[in-house]
Order: sequence, then C-alpha cells, then structure tokens
Amino acid sequence: MMTSSGRSPRSTTRGDVSPTRRVDQLVEEHLDLVAQVVHQVAVRFPAHVEREELLRAGALGLVEAAQRYDASRAIPFARFAARRIHGAVLDAVRSADWAPRSLRQRAREVERTQSELATRLHRAPTEMETADHLGMDRRDLQRVKDGVVRAALLGLESPSTEADSRWVTDDLADDTSADPSEEIERRELYAYVRSAVAFLSDRHREVVVGYFIEQRSSQELAADLGVTVSRVSQLRSEALATMRRGIEAQYRSEDPADESEGSPRPGVVERRRAAYEASIRVSATKLPLPEDTTDLEFRRIVAGI
Repeated sequence: MMTSSGRSPRSTTRGDVSPTRRVDQLVEEHLDLVAQVVHQVAVRFPAHVEREELLRAGALGLVEAAQRYDASRAIPFARFAARRIHGAVLDAVRSADWAPRSLRQRAREVERTQSELATRLHRAPTEMETADHLGMDRRDLQRVKDGVVRAALLGLESPSTEADSRWVTDDLADDTSADPSEEIERRELYAYVRSAVAFLSDRHREVVVGYFIEQRSSQELAADLGVTVSRVSQLRSEALATMRRGIEAQYRSEDPADESEGSPRPGVVERRRAAYEASIRVSATKLPLPEDTTDLEFRRIVAGI
C-alpha cells in the first residue's frame, strides 16, 4: 500500500521524517541507554577491560538497533535497543579475550564460590577453603587464576594490577639497565683510562694501580718505593693530572699534534705530552677492557681524575 506521496507507510514513524533522520533521532534520544547497559554489564568484567572500548561497542549496537527497529511490532525501542547493546558489548569482550570459554567458566565458578564463602564466613576465604568447596586441588585453583591473568590484554598505560597505581610501562622498563649510548660512552672512557694508566711512567703507574685498584695505603706504597709518604702523594697527583690531560685530549675535536705555520717548535714536555695522548688514542681503539678490572675499580680512578 502506498500513500499519495508515493511513500510506504512503514518508511516513517513521525510524519514525513526520512529513514536516515529517524535513525539519528533514535540514537540521539537513547545515548544514555548505552552507559546504563555498559555499567550493568561491566561489573562482571575484570578491571583491565577498558570501559571506553565497551562504550564504543555499545554505541555501535545502539546504531544497529536503530537501523533494525520496526515500530509496527509494538516493542518499545528502549527494550529492543538494550538487548542489541548488551550483545554488542559481549561480542566486543569475547573478540578481545584470549582465554577459552572453559577457562572463563571455571573462573566464574571460582568467583561465585568465593563470594558465597565470604558471605557465609564474614571474611575473605582462603585458597584452601575455596579449593575444597570446589572439590579441586589447590594447584588446580592456582592454574585457573594464572590462566585468567595470562589471558588479560593490558595497554601500555594501564594499571599493572587492580590495586596498584603503577603502570605497565613501569614493569616493562628496566631501571637497572644502562642506556645503550651511555654504556658505549662508559666503555670508551674506561678504555681511555686503561690506556692512560698503561702509558704512565713506571712509578706513576705503580702508585695509581696500588692506590686505586689494589687499595694499598700511602704508607705501604712509600715503603715499597723507598720514598716518603708526601712523595707518594705528589706522584699520585702528578699521575692523575697527566691522565686527566691525556683523556680530555681524546674528546677534543682538533688534533693537538697539528700545528699551524709559524708556531714555535714544541719543547720536550709538549712532545712527550703529545706522544702520551697519541698512545692513549691508538691503544684504546685496539685493546678491549681488561677482564680482571672491575667496574668499581675503574670508577675509583675516574673519580680521582
């Protein structure tokens, strides 16, 4: 049957409103229904299930309900839409759930049992009490709980646990591990330190190694070298100053050995210093860190420098 305007009487519900506009009106008027249904359903889901995702799924269910609604069946739209929204939310949760249905069923049994025991005992039941009531071994109960935890998908900005304010990224990040670039710089510096010690004069090297690595006292070093304690202190200061200049030269962009025309001829001290710096540069790029020198021992020398 057609109206005088040529439209089917089922094509509208309010005068001459188009089907598209009718859908829009139904959706706009029942948006609050999505939040109500999601609130009722979400209480049964663990905390890692994001409510925003459920609301989006529910909104799509509302749109689908508005598109499929037939007013001639005399069913209130709110009741019809609530079922579609509820089903859309459940479908969204199932599609994102890695756990098999058998595991979810066992998990619901555990939750229901724990709730019943808590009501009866007026306290939270122990794992042993829950397992006994379910007729299962305590290890089987733990396997069910572990399976549910492993099946949970967490966003990087989700809480790591329901009762924790930490984020997943806090657990993923290894605060004890050095940044790769920092590790490269550290190994480069230690290589320079090793070379700087190796190319010191015999007495300077003996003082540095004895004091910083072997942890010997100034009195012991003075007795071995046949000098005074003050002389040992002087040798240590000289060695550290020499190492400091040699290592700092490795980080300068210009080559200290390059001399412009007209510069005075370098003296013995300057040539010796340039040779020392060049030795550090060459050997540090070829020799690995010594296996028997610990990180703490290197830090002692660097701190002294």
